[in-house]
Amino acid sequence: MRAQRALLDPLTQATVTIAWVICLNKPFYPVYVWYLVGDGVVASLGSLLAAPVFLAIPFIARHSPVIARISLPIVGAFDTLFETRLFGKSSGTELFFGACIMLAAVSFHSQEKWIQRSVAALVFAVFLLSRHTGGPPLHGWSDADLAIFLDLNVFAAACLMAFIAIRYAGVAKSADTTRRTN
Repeated sequence: MRAQRALLDPLTQATVTIAWVICLNKPFYPVYVWYLVGDGVVASLGSLLAAPVFLAIPFIARHSPVIARISLPIVGAFDTLFETRLFGKSSGTELFFGACIMLAAVSFHSQEKWIQRSVAALVFAVFLLSRHTGGPPLHGWSDADLAIFLDLNVFAAACLMAFIAIRYAGVAKSADTTRRTN
């Protein structure tokens, strides 16, 4: 596995890392719901639906690094759309669109600017869809429960964005330098 990982460019390696972190954290969300709220645990299991797609990204990266880098922010955006519908706008799940936009901003080589722009535009379009569609959450959480979700999701989104910033720090510049010398 180490030899295959070495074949991935630095941006794709960073993408794979983020995909693994998201995938490995997904199973904990229903546990947080159970511990912090106690109600709606079964409904919160819906947050696990995207886990296999996030899990597929590291395997896609072996065959098509650019498709993996495109997939992560797009899968994240549609997962955020679904979870916003599941938990409601008041839950703060829409904050994860920020992480998706951030991934679109840092996941591409300078020569891939049109792909980058397209991914950013698509993620923003999914955000707009989230803001202008929907209705009540799929489960009837109380206002107190939604306040707990908001606190949880503010913290989780900030942690994810900080991790993205730390993981991608200096990667784009070194990746473009490596591409130019090859």
